[in-house]
Amino acid sequence: MSSVSDKVAAHVTAVLGGEPQRASVTFLGVEPIDVLRFVDGDEVTFATVGCSRHPMQDPADLAPDPMRGPRAEAIVRMRAKAPLAGLHKSLAMLAAAPAVEGLILGADSLVDLQEPLWAGAICSAFLLTADAVVPELPLPEPADPVTFLRAVPITANEAAWVRLKGAAALREAWDEAGTDVTDPVRAAVAPH
Repeated sequence: MSSVSDKVAAHVTAVLGGEPQRASVTFLGVEPIDVLRFVDGDEVTFATVGCSRHPMQDPADLAPDPMRGPRAEAIVRMRAKAPLAGLHKSLAMLAAAPAVEGLILGADSLVDLQEPLWAGAICSAFLLTADAVVPELPLPEPADPVTFLRAVPITANEAAWVRLKGAAALREAWDEAGTDVTDPVRAAVAPH
């Protein structure tokens, strides 16, 4: 039987198509996180492989279930208007957060790395939402399915806005401003 990571890589590749580039990032004490990179015209999609290897658990749980619990992977879509050097490492850090910091990733989660997500970026955090393109991947019982979360790069000011007013308020501000969150050189939105 193939591993969860093999199933995730095959699932994402089948949905997005093409042959992705693959980078592996390792963190001390954590199994490697792979990041797949798909290019389709001027759109670049990054997808993590490895976050869902194990279910996400509350670190206070002294006897976590090794099979049951939420599993997730992250997807980032950007337009290739500028180099995105280092984005795969930031995405791997996001994917490693459940194992390293005990985070449980889900829709409307805010993960602030407090450093540029790629060289020259104004964005330093990710806002997660359900991905509309990659459907969840069922796993054999009793394991929960793997959910794919779109990780939208956001600025420090936008992250502060999410903490203060919530993710929905930031999304409304993007809509009002006509913000293209896939533009790597976009201006930060100033919610009101």
